Amino acid sequence: MGAAIRDYHLFGKAKRLRVLSTMFDEDEIPVSTLFRTESEMSLIERQALTLCRGRVLDVGAGAGCHSLVLQQRGSDTTAIDISPLSVQTMRERGITKALHADFFTDSIVGAPFDTVLMLMNGIGIVGRIRHFSDFFTRLDALLAPGGQLLADSSDLRYVFEDEDGTFCYDGEAEYYGEVDYRMAYGSVRGPQFHWLYADFDTLAHHARLHGFHAERVLEGPHYDYLARITRCP
Repeated sequence: MGAAIRDYHLFGKAKRLRVLSTMFDEDEIPVSTLFRTESEMSLIERQALTLCRGRVLDVGAGAGCHSLVLQQRGSDTTAIDISPLSVQTMRERGITKALHADFFTDSIVGAPFDTVLMLMNGIGIVGRIRHFSDFFTRLDALLAPGGQLLADSSDLRYVFEDEDGTFCYDGEAEYYGEVDYRMAYGSVRGPQFHWLYADFDTLAHHARLHGFHAERVLEGPHYDYLARITRCP
């Protein structure tokens, strides 16, 4: 994805950014959407940006479209991404605090944060249900007192429902929202990685188990939703 972002930034166009999975047919991400303006964003994204407050950490920022909006509003925003090419692009686009960092493992300058922002199904970086413990432990370390996580996700249940609404998923112990992906861009093929689509009830349950409260702020038109997560009193 970083190579695609870099090409689009430099040349105004990019090759196909392909999304490969053993679970679904091949898909494609239009690279131009990673550079969308605020007016081109979904209602969920715009609502999340409105709810941001204080020092903001934008996780998996990509080309930095959300961080740019927040920075233009005067927000103290730090954008992080695991792709060096994405970070380089964000800096050239004018994001003053763009860091090459892994949410789970790296020390992040500016912590703790009042808002952690994870959009474009940002909660997906959890990867597997069993990793929620590591996720909430890390979130607790990064959030300032009274801080919040704003994240969106989708319920993939609809993918496995028959026309009559019968749920048909043949997975045994695995949660149906656990997906594997690999990105391909021209001759560049990234490693396979796990991605999580969590329905709201599952997210709220695991939040409670780790001392957090989840609120569903908004529902989208495609089985998606925006959640606000805070520490329990």
